[in-house]
Amino acid sequence: MCNNPFSSFWMAGYECTDKLNAYGNRVDFLQETGHLQLIDSDYQSLAQFNIRTVREGIRWSKVETRPYHYDWSTVKFMLERGKVNGIQQVWDLCHFGFPDDLTPLHPMFARRFAALCRAFVKMYRDFDPFGTLIVTPINEVSFLAWLGGDKCGTSPYCINYGWQVKYALMRAYVEGAAALKEADPSIKILTTEPLINAVPELNARPERVEDARIWHNYQYQAVDMLCGFVSPELGGKPEYVDIVGVNYYYENQWEIDIWKPLQWKNEPADPRFVPLRNLLLQIYERYQKPIALTETSHPKEDRPDWINMIAEETAAVIEQGVPFYGICLYPIIDRPDWDHLTPWHNAGLWDAELRENEPPARVLYEPYAEALLKCQDLIDEVQEQANVKVA
Repeated sequence: MCNNPFSSFWMAGYECTDKLNAYGNRVDFLQETGHLQLIDSDYQSLAQFNIRTVREGIRWSKVETRPYHYDWSTVKFMLERGKVNGIQQVWDLCHFGFPDDLTPLHPMFARRFAALCRAFVKMYRDFDPFGTLIVTPINEVSFLAWLGGDKCGTSPYCINYGWQVKYALMRAYVEGAAALKEADPSIKILTTEPLINAVPELNARPERVEDARIWHNYQYQAVDMLCGFVSPELGGKPEYVDIVGVNYYYENQWEIDIWKPLQWKNEPADPRFVPLRNLLLQIYERYQKPIALTETSHPKEDRPDWINMIAEETAAVIEQGVPFYGICLYPIIDRPDWDHLTPWHNAGLWDAELRENEPPARVLYEPYAEALLKCQDLIDEVQEQANVKVA
């Protein structure tokens, strides 16, 4: 763990999407959640949980106001607040949103994204010439390709076009990663793809088992393409991946075709449910890179039980000697639905108390907070034991 580039094992993720929703409306969750207005207090509140690393997003649609012209004023403001408050910021360059004149299928999409990456590095290094810089070029390519390419839920609003959208996104990702590494070879690239377990119905026929296997393996395509294992004509290389980040939520194990989530509490036990530790070990065995849980949360009253499970499963992975770099609570502040901006999910460490003409107030969900502190003690103990074994 000595080479872990994160300032803290436990991280906070601020919902930063600037996507077009299913109705074609631009959403801006840095504004909706009040994070931009309350960034100092948001950062300061993390101290009680010893969280010093956060995931943030630049909001591409706000930065590139016209082609190849960038307005970094808000990002610079956020950088300044991070420095003042002693917070390490990990940056998403594209978190589901693109400028109004672009979609992933636009012939200039990859070139525009690579130019954005170069401009970001210059801006960032002018602000902080020598600090550790960790970047996620495009968040959750697999999910974004499905939502925009198969389900018509965001740009480019297609159906049955998921592979083509994924291929276009990964062309941009690879060109962006190349631009980032060329501009600054010290940059760490963090992937953030969904971690899933897709299964057939119980007592399934062999052909259904094969269908589920294919679905299950779709989750690897994006990182395989970034590494150059798949579609090598895009120019992917293993060195474009420094940390394999995975996003895991309570609906990430499901039965194919009907999209029915498996019960993670296993009441009654479902033989198809795979412990998180096994899924994480599959990722490590496949890529032989350090891994991190870059997004995880659960809505409402199950939050404490969920984080307990996450910590126990992560501890088991650490005990096996895997370089596991951290867990990001995402969202750390509650967020609303994309398409309707209501209801709010009650999935954060802090719930949002809506106020008229003011940003939402933060209300700590005490059961989650108490569970988190115990989970932190567990991980600290396991890490200490792992370090003793290494020594």
